[in-house]
Amino acid sequence: MKQRTYSAKAKDVKREKYLINAEGQILGRLASQVAQLLRGKGKPIFTPHVDCGDLVTVYNAEKVRVTGNKEKQKIYFSHSGYHHGHKLLTYEEKKRRDPRKIVYLAVRGMLPRNTLGEIMLKKLTIEVGQTKAKGKEVQI
Repeated sequence: MKQRTYSAKAKDVKREKYLINAEGQILGRLASQVAQLLRGKGKPIFTPHVDCGDLVTVYNAEKVRVTGNKEKQKIYFSHSGYHHGHKLLTYEEKKRRDPRKIVYLAVRGMLPRNTLGEIMLKKLTIEVGQTKAKGKEVQI
């Protein structure tokens, strides 16, 4: 008898809560690990079209670091939709305004660009400073 490939259903998924300390972590490496947890890629029941991911809380977001000259050279672009409605912010300016947004944008860029990716992103919480949340502490 031929063995069939297992396809997970939403009711089969068991979610865990993970806490990640961003202090001293490199932004891209942190974001890729968080994206994998949100997608559920480390689980044996991973199915690409089902939300298999876990709940993730990243704290100490203001203490994340980048390598090289990215602090001065990395630029974040946004546009309002109006003529000449663009904004260019460097990494330093973005970090000064809202350090949570830096981690958020990095993780968002590593998730699928569809409705499923938006659902996964809602399970991410980013905090400045220490957290009061409970969950499994993960070292990355």
